[in-house]
Amino acid sequence: MNYRFQFGVVWDNFPLLLEGALLTFQLGCFAFAGGALIGLVCATLKTYAPWPLRVLVDCYVVFITNTPALIQIYFLYFGLPELGFRWSNEACLLIGLTLNAGAYLTLILRAGFLSVRVSEIEAGQTLGMSLIQQVRYIIVPHIAKSIYPAVANFFIVILVMGTSVGALIGVDELTGQAINLSAVNYRWLEYLTVVAGMYVVLTFIASIGLALLGRWAFRVKARIF
Repeated sequence: MNYRFQFGVVWDNFPLLLEGALLTFQLGCFAFAGGALIGLVCATLKTYAPWPLRVLVDCYVVFITNTPALIQIYFLYFGLPELGFRWSNEACLLIGLTLNAGAYLTLILRAGFLSVRVSEIEAGQTLGMSLIQQVRYIIVPHIAKSIYPAVANFFIVILVMGTSVGALIGVDELTGQAINLSAVNYRWLEYLTVVAGMYVVLTFIASIGLALLGRWAFRVKARIF
């Protein structure tokens, strides 16, 4: 084996990789935030809404969770233009990841809803709370403690594996930047090695942030890694 590593080429373009890492982190945060909102609404509907709305939520969840995220993003990027809808590659990736996250977070949050004791709900109803107030003051604080670790882990999945799909539709996130730069000088091994390390750092930063957030906001002792 006569291969000689030349990491100097990578360091020369390291600012571009940092830009890609920043875009990766931003896409992951926005997709997770949008997915959490969708998941909370759908989990509420699935638990308390009339059966027609529950069926619609079930159709959404079943379709998204049983098809690859790549196919969903490809549909937005390649399929919708055929119908006259054309979005940027970043928008297609963000919308696809948000819808995908929303379906999985619906299942996670639904499990949290079912963990709420009936007596707590009845107490809220006795106090005259509306459904929105029950969700805000009773259900969300309760389920945060029970499902926070699973939700935090799912954020890591979106951040590391979800956003990297964007490289296939030309999004210059971290993986996309590595592919573009490697195609110029063919130092694939060096770039991918450095990028793998950067993903580990991103995951570590996100894990620390989520652990601190959980302890501050929900008094959850979330583990780091």
